[in-house]
Amino acid sequence: MKPGKELLFLALGGSDEIGMNVNLYGCDGKWVMVDLGLTFGSHEYPGVDLVLPDLEFIEERADDLLGIVLTHGHEDHIGAVRFFAAELGVPLYATAFTASLIQGKLEEEGIADEVELNIIPLGGSFELGPFAFRFMALAHSMLEMSACVIDTPYGRIFHSGDWKLDENPIIGDPSTEAALREVGDEGVLALVCDSTNVFNAQESGSEGSVKADLLAAVKAAKRRVVVTTFASNAARLQTLGEVARESGRTLCFAGRSLHRIKEAAQANGYLKDLPEDIHINDVAQLPRENVMIVATGGQGEPRAALARMAEGNHPIPLEKGDTVIFSSKQIPGNEIAIGVIMNRLAREGVVTITEKQAHVHVSGHPGKPELARLYEWLRPGIVIPVHGERRHMEEQARFAISRGVPNALVQSNGDIVRLTPGKPEIIGKERTGRLVLDGDVIVPADGEAMVQRRRASWNGVINVSIAIGQKKRALGDPVVRSYGVPLEDDIDAFLDEATEEAQKAIADWNSDLESLRENVRLAVRRTATRWTGKKPIVDVGIIEAE
Repeated sequence: MKPGKELLFLALGGSDEIGMNVNLYGCDGKWVMVDLGLTFGSHEYPGVDLVLPDLEFIEERADDLLGIVLTHGHEDHIGAVRFFAAELGVPLYATAFTASLIQGKLEEEGIADEVELNIIPLGGSFELGPFAFRFMALAHSMLEMSACVIDTPYGRIFHSGDWKLDENPIIGDPSTEAALREVGDEGVLALVCDSTNVFNAQESGSEGSVKADLLAAVKAAKRRVVVTTFASNAARLQTLGEVARESGRTLCFAGRSLHRIKEAAQANGYLKDLPEDIHINDVAQLPRENVMIVATGGQGEPRAALARMAEGNHPIPLEKGDTVIFSSKQIPGNEIAIGVIMNRLAREGVVTITEKQAHVHVSGHPGKPELARLYEWLRPGIVIPVHGERRHMEEQARFAISRGVPNALVQSNGDIVRLTPGKPEIIGKERTGRLVLDGDVIVPADGEAMVQRRRASWNGVINVSIAIGQKKRALGDPVVRSYGVPLEDDIDAFLDEATEEAQKAIADWNSDLESLRENVRLAVRRTATRWTGKKPIVDVGIIEAE
């Protein structure tokens, strides 16, 4: 697929899902990419931490890709850069803070010298072939979130990225209503827009509004206080620094990502007036009522600081009477993991405070009132919802039409959307998919390795070892071992029966080794199914003795 005299949109990630944002725009034979993110592993991918987009479509057309433009530094927008940037071989474009985070990833991967990283000033402009880009700052829970105004020979795109409206963002200067109205006055063909918070009938709320309740909660705490929040939210870190200062508590950061964001922010002129913080190893020297720890792990991440505190294997222990404030919102899918940590804290007598008990968090994504205002200011001809599950995107499409937007089109990853000429429509479908980072290896999420991993985790594994002599006779009894098969007290009896069934299959064998392997596999699996109702993976190893 090579774009002609037309303007195309194609999502390779981030549509029908929240996370892993990868968006392509095409015209006059060329493509540009906006964002290159990842998402995190789940129960679907046992043992996997990171899930990546499959970029096969654009990898096959890399000669036509002009560059990758990054809207902001959240992992679901830049996290996959370190895995694909060198291979794609095109320049990157980002503001200074976002570029700092990207540079760190490239250095960790050892490819910093192979990738051209261009720093664009806040509100800056640049051109990539037939595409003219201009960054416009919008409020979000991340520094320097920059929407993209993309001018093409066929019309203008406003690519929102993640955003909200905030008159008191604490850090940064988002674009004003007047500036956004000016963009709308010049004409916007399509608004490609964040759908994450579309079901919220209220505005997301100002970042500046959370300080009062955070300060009140910290002042009310009698002993040690831990506040967990998204490490990327530098404005929240600024607020928490002020809360620590005004409550008379010494500040401590626990979690590598918090230190990374703080250092990147300070290197770019932000967070300069944070109070001095202490190392986690020095916390024990202070009275419990004199310290406030800001920690990672509010989404239940098992290796993050808060999870380790709850388990009792962190240098900063928690005990009865301490307080943990969750200054964050539960991301859908993380409820169980967060609940596990909260229950562990409750067993120790630790008090927990969430956004349900106090106003300690605001979202970084727009509710319906904010969406309505952006539609009014930009007056797009069409809204393309992205950054949401299907229900979110369908709801935004309905809402946009109800607010007077002429057209709204809901697409999925892989749908090729022709925005113009003619009526916006889906004109084709390209293969998309997911890759997983498994250890140090990237493999297909639907490949045989992951299929076997899931089967093993659900059903268990049985190994059968057989020794065969020169005359096709078994040398001794087969050896059967089971792993993860749901048998406890009956395991020995099961193994005895499985061994007998394997012996019968061997006795009936008079053909080649592959038929022997398959007959034994089926016999042992039938036995396991009778005993457990499960169908474990049965691996049969045959040794040919001379």
